[in-house]
Amino acid sequence: MSDQHSTGVKGLPENAYRELKQGEKYIPLMSANKVYPEVNIYTVIMGLIMAVLFSAAAAYLGLKIGQVFEAAIPIAIIAVGLSALLKRTNALGENVIIQSIGASSGVIVAGAIFTIPALYILQLEAHFYQIFLASLFGGFLGILFLIPFRKYFVAEMHGKFPFPEATATTEVLVAGEKGGNQAVVLVVSGLIGGLYDFAIAAFGWWNEVFTTRVFAFGEMLSEKYKLVFKMNVGAAVMGLGYIVGLKYAAIIAAGSFVSWYLLIPVVTYIGGGLTTPLGANVTKLISDMSAEEIFRNYVRHIGIGGIAMAGIIGIIRSSKIIVSAFSLGVKEIFGKKAGSDNVLRTEKDIPMYIIAAGILVTAVMIFIFFQFGVVTDLTHAIVGLLIVLIISFLFTTVAANAIAIVGTNPVSGMTLMTLILSSIVLTSVGLKGEAGIVSALIIGGVVCTALSMAGGFITDLKIGYWLGSSPYKQESWKFLGTLLSALTVGYVVMILNETYGFTGEGALVAPQANAMAAVIQPLMSDQPAPWMLYIAGAFIALILTMIKVPALAFALGMYIPLELNTPLVIGGLISHYVSTRSRDEGLNTARRERGTLIASGFIAGGALMGVFSAFLRYLGYNWVDAEWFESHSAELIALMMFALLSAYMIWDSLRAKKEE
Repeated sequence: MSDQHSTGVKGLPENAYRELKQGEKYIPLMSANKVYPEVNIYTVIMGLIMAVLFSAAAAYLGLKIGQVFEAAIPIAIIAVGLSALLKRTNALGENVIIQSIGASSGVIVAGAIFTIPALYILQLEAHFYQIFLASLFGGFLGILFLIPFRKYFVAEMHGKFPFPEATATTEVLVAGEKGGNQAVVLVVSGLIGGLYDFAIAAFGWWNEVFTTRVFAFGEMLSEKYKLVFKMNVGAAVMGLGYIVGLKYAAIIAAGSFVSWYLLIPVVTYIGGGLTTPLGANVTKLISDMSAEEIFRNYVRHIGIGGIAMAGIIGIIRSSKIIVSAFSLGVKEIFGKKAGSDNVLRTEKDIPMYIIAAGILVTAVMIFIFFQFGVVTDLTHAIVGLLIVLIISFLFTTVAANAIAIVGTNPVSGMTLMTLILSSIVLTSVGLKGEAGIVSALIIGGVVCTALSMAGGFITDLKIGYWLGSSPYKQESWKFLGTLLSALTVGYVVMILNETYGFTGEGALVAPQANAMAAVIQPLMSDQPAPWMLYIAGAFIALILTMIKVPALAFALGMYIPLELNTPLVIGGLISHYVSTRSRDEGLNTARRERGTLIASGFIAGGALMGVFSAFLRYLGYNWVDAEWFESHSAELIALMMFALLSAYMIWDSLRAKKEE
C-alpha cells in the first residue's frame, strides 16, 4: 500500500473518517504541494453532458415520485468508467471536477420542481424564462452563500459529520482509480433497472403501484375503515431506499404509517357522522371521501407543520455557525490582506471580496428579474428580494447540516416555510390573488434552489477535501454547471407539463408542488388556512426532537404519499440484510458497497428510461393499454415483478468478494 503507483493511487488515509487528535493533520490523497490535471476541455465537456443528462432524469423522477436522487454517485461511477475506457492516467482530479460540474443537475432540479409545477396545478401560467432564471439565480446564491462555510464544514468538523453521500462518492472515485469491475456491475444493474421501469412507463406491462384493494378483504377495509396499503414497484424507488439505509427509511415510513394507519382512520371515525363539510376550503363530506382524499384534505397539512417546525429547530441549532462565518467574512474583506500566495492549493477558496461582489451582482439581477418578470411594483420587488436573501442565508447551514448528517436535503420543508412566510409578508404589502401566488411561488423557487445547491455543494467540497482537489476550481466551474442545469430543467418541466400535465387523470404526482399549491392558495386568497393542523404537526416535530427522533425525516414521511415510502423500507431492509449476513466485517462491507453500486444503477437506469419514455410520449408514441394497466391482474404481476427485482438485488449483492 505504501509504494505509490505512477497514477498516485493508494487508499484513503486511516484518519479520513475519524476525528483528528490534538496536532494531527489530515493529508489528502493528492498532495497539496503537487499540481494535478483537474480542469481541461475533457472535464468541462463531460461535466456539462452529465449536468444535462441527469437534470432531465432527476426532473422526471422527482415529479413522478417526489424524491430527487442525488446525481453525485452515478456521475462519479460514469466518470471513473470513462477514464478507464479512455486510458487516462492521473484521472482522480479530473473525475472530481466532472462529478462537481455534473452534480449541479439534481440540486437545481429540486429547486425548480418543488415549486414551479404548483403554478400549473393552480391553472396559472409559468413561462420558460421564469423557471430558468429562478433556478439560475437560486443556484448562484446557494454557491456564494456556502463558500464562507466551507472550511467549517469540511475541515473544522472533520470526522464529526458522517457525510454519507460524499463518503459513497469518494469511495467510488478511489476504487475506480485503483481499478476493479465496478463499472460492469453498474452498467448491468443500470440496464436491468432501466428496462424494468421502461416496461412500466412505455408499455404498461404491469401496474406501477400495488394496493391491497386487489383482494376482496382489502377492498372492504378500504371502503369501511379507509385502511389501505400501497407500494410503488419501480426499480429506481427501491434503489433509493437501499442508499438511504434502513434507519432513515424506517423513520420516513413510520411517519407515513402514522398518517395512513392512525390519523386517517381517526378522522374517519370522528367525522364519519358529520352532515356538513369540515375544515378550511373543504367541500365534501368526510363519509364520502376515500382514504386518499382524507390524506390530501387533512392529514398532509399536519406533515407540512412538522416540516416547518423541523426547519426552525435546525436554524436555532446552527445559529453559532452562522454568526462565526459572517464575522470571518467581514474580517477577510476589511481586515489586512494576508499573503494569499502562500495558501496551499487545497485550502484556497474564491477570495471573499469576489464572493461579496458576486452576492451583490446576483441580488441586483434578482431584483431586475422580480421587477420586470414577476411583479410590476417597486415595493413588491424589494420585499421579494429581501425575503430571498434573508431566508437563503439563514437556511444555508441547515441544508448543509442535513446533508452532512443524513445525506438527504430537506429543501421541500424549508421551502414550504418560505412560502408561508412570504405569503404573509406579500399580502401585508398588498400583493394578493393570482399575482401574489405567482410571486410567492417564484420567490419560493429561488430560495428552494439556493438551499438545495448549498446542501449539494457541501458534498462536492467534502469529496474534494478528502481527495485533495483545489476548492477554488470546484467553486468557479460550479457556476457553469448551474447555468446548463437551469436551462435543461426549464425545458424538461415544459415538456413534462405538455406530455403528462400536473392535474387530472394520469398526471405526474409532483407531491411537493401539490403541497405548495395547497398551502399557498388559501393564504393568497384571504381564505382560512388549516392553521390548527399546521400547529399539530409543529408539536409532533417538537415531541420527536425531545425524544431524539429525526423530526424532519418523520414529517417528510407524513406528507409524501404512502406508496412512495413503502418501497424505501424494502430497499432499506435489503441493505440491512446483505450487510449483516456474515460474521466477517470486511465481507459485509464489500456486499454493502456492491449493493450501493447496484442501487445506483437502478436509480440512474430507471430515471433515464423514464425521461426517454416521457420523450416518446411527447412525440406521440404511447403503447400503454389503459384498461389492462388499471386492472387487478396488472397489480398482481407488479407485485411478482417487484419480488423478482428484490431477489435479484439480494443475490447480486451477496456475490461480492472481500477483495473487491
